[in-house]
Amino acid sequence: MARQLRREMTLPEGLLWRELRGRRTGLKFRRQFPIMDYVADFACVEVRLLIEIDGIAHDMADRPERDERRDRILNDRGWRIMRITAGEVFKDVTAVAQSIAALAESLRPLHHPADGPPPRAGEELA
Repeated sequence: MARQLRREMTLPEGLLWRELRGRRTGLKFRRQFPIMDYVADFACVEVRLLIEIDGIAHDMADRPERDERRDRILNDRGWRIMRITAGEVFKDVTAVAQSIAALAESLRPLHHPADGPPPRAGEELA
């Protein structure tokens, strides 16, 4: 299913993908990312961030409740969800990509754990 969705991206998804792909932001994003029983529009696995582009269908029938339930389930499993309207993408896709990159960057750990124990007194740092 995710493979088919990648081939049939909506216009806002395609516009945003052009901004996010190729690590232009310094982070790796994946599109139509399967996770549990869902498929997220985009994901940055490194920082556990999912990006959803909400078109008009997300305002219809029981969709808002379904989206909230899905977000809660994914949040409980350590994922952060950023929802963006299709209108925001059409208005300024570059600004949207920059806000996604800024959020993803803020979720990165401040440092990477050391590969070994700390140096002993009198030893130099390499």
